[in-house]
Amino acid sequence: MARNALDTDIAWQLILDAANRSNITLPAPGSDQPALKINGKSWELVQPASEQVHSLFSLFMPLCRPLEDANSIRVIGQLGQSLDGRIATVTGCSRFINGDDGITHLHRIRALCDAVVVGAGTASTDNPRLTVRRAPGRNPVRVVIDRHERVPASHHLFTDKAAPTLHLVAGHYQPGQQRIEPGAVTRVPCLGSSSDTQPVDPKHILEVLQDLGLRKIFIEGGGVTVSSFLRAGLLDRLHVMVAPMIIGSGRPAFSLPEIDQLDEALRPEAQLVNLGSDMLFDLSFYPDRS
Repeated sequence: MARNALDTDIAWQLILDAANRSNITLPAPGSDQPALKINGKSWELVQPASEQVHSLFSLFMPLCRPLEDANSIRVIGQLGQSLDGRIATVTGCSRFINGDDGITHLHRIRALCDAVVVGAGTASTDNPRLTVRRAPGRNPVRVVIDRHERVPASHHLFTDKAAPTLHLVAGHYQPGQQRIEPGAVTRVPCLGSSSDTQPVDPKHILEVLQDLGLRKIFIEGGGVTVSSFLRAGLLDRLHVMVAPMIIGSGRPAFSLPEIDQLDEALRPEAQLVNLGSDMLFDLSFYPDRS
């Protein structure tokens, strides 16, 4: 008797079940029939599935892999942009460049990560919740990089108690002194002097998060924050969602140093996936590591 093809809901539940697991065969939810074989970094679907379901696994199984050891960390970034490489208008309007399928994709990444990180500009302008609402999964710890404490205290991240929030502010970090409490906002002095004109060191932010037990990190935005982690060579993967929209002016997705020759350009491994409302470039900068 022919088996029914896996649908996206069952596929997503399988992906959640696969998180941090290896060398195992998982059944489809509600069934004893094998559906997914995981062997090291490779995986295989053993039930029929559509191209859309295969794409879902190809995007998210790399994020499910267990970290190699207690000192390892995995960092994924994302940018949602227009066809002409803009993430917002000149006034900062960005809600929403990407369509419904792109937003669902964003929520799925959150569900597979320990922490989701945004800069103060994105937190202030967009007033995001950074929770998982469009797909099953747990909410990550929310992290706001806010050296000058300019994000309004009335924003969702500080008031909705939907998930823990770490408010990274000026000061010197004391390892082992902070605890993450469910639904609470925790102020974490760690970003140096408030009068410092140098950008925040993204490597130091990862060290702070790792000290707090957060090792799968999602850098969600904005463009300046994602670019700083990319420039420092700290992104294992980057998902760039491109919407069928031409803005014509506004804020660029990437803010990177100028180069003179094309052989200086970053050339990550890439796969292109049609999300429906958006096209996604899944970029891997360190395939052996990610």
